[in-house]
Formats: sequence, structure tokens, C-alpha cells
Amino acid sequence: MLARRFTIVCLLMSLFGMFFAILVAEVGRPVRSWDKATRLCRLACPTNLRH
Repeated sequence: MLARRFTIVCLLMSLFGMFFAILVAEVGRPVRSWDKATRLCRLACPTNLRH
């Protein structure tokens, strides 16, 4: 019973750690000009320009 709880806690902590690592890596990454343009252009751009 204790081993099962320990396993579940370890799995949850590893998932949280991976999510946190992805979040930190995305925040620390420099923004490129084409990334900024695609973020701004998803809703406002005409559909014929979105390829």
C-alpha cells in the first residue's frame, strides 16, 4: 500500500517537473520575428494570407 502511494506521488512529481521544465524553457527562449508575427496574425489576418 505504501509502495503504491509512493509510486503515484513520484509519477505526479515527475509530470509536474516536466511541465515546469517546458514552461521555463519556453519563457527563456528569445522571441524570433516570425514567431511574433504568427502569434499576432492568427485571428486578425485574412485567410488567404495564412499559409
